[in-house]
Amino acid sequence: MNETLKPILTLSRVVRRYKEGDGFLEILRGADVTLWPGQAVALVAPSGAGKSTLLHIAGLLEKADGGEVEIDGHPTSTMSDAQRTALRRDRIGFVYQFHHLLPEFTALENVMTPQMIAGLSKVEAKRRAAELLDYLGLAARVTHRPSQLSGGEQQRVAIARAVANAPSLLLADEPTGNLDPETADRVFAAMMSLVRATGLAALFATHNLDLAARMDRRLTLRNGLLVELQ
Repeated sequence: MNETLKPILTLSRVVRRYKEGDGFLEILRGADVTLWPGQAVALVAPSGAGKSTLLHIAGLLEKADGGEVEIDGHPTSTMSDAQRTALRRDRIGFVYQFHHLLPEFTALENVMTPQMIAGLSKVEAKRRAAELLDYLGLAARVTHRPSQLSGGEQQRVAIARAVANAPSLLLADEPTGNLDPETADRVFAAMMSLVRATGLAALFATHNLDLAARMDRRLTLRNGLLVELQ
């Protein structure tokens, strides 16, 4: 790894447990991982192993019970809720299995919205949204609402929305799980193109072993620990 680069995401001995009856169910027992700029990492594990929990902790949506989460070198364990929210807004993009687009808004408006919430002017947000949608092959669909788009098109709009504020980290939870193989391949190619072009670090939770094999690294969860797969 280039020594001039700094990690985008570092999880250090992360622990997460949930109350269960009189005891606790330990999901993460000291998980460690480092993601670097321009790196795509697959997280492949059975349902219930803790993939979504790990993504929620990495994305500052959920607090760990122990360990440290660093985003762009910023330790987050002692941050206030407001500080975590600001860091999540500015540095992290999320893509889910279901696109969660606003149905009454066009594709363009869906991508403009997070930028305007972050304080960008309407003119600049519109310019950047149109540029992103064009990059993802959706220039002819910017005025269409989600109901007028195919599943793959909807997911590409969701990807554009996720990266609209130029985050450092992209977290994707089964982003192609709802798509047929051909469409999934196109959506995955679009995401990888963005990772390579922008220097994003990306963590993909997926059951798709073919797509996982095309990423830079593959991880799995075993007994609450992150383990590299060859």
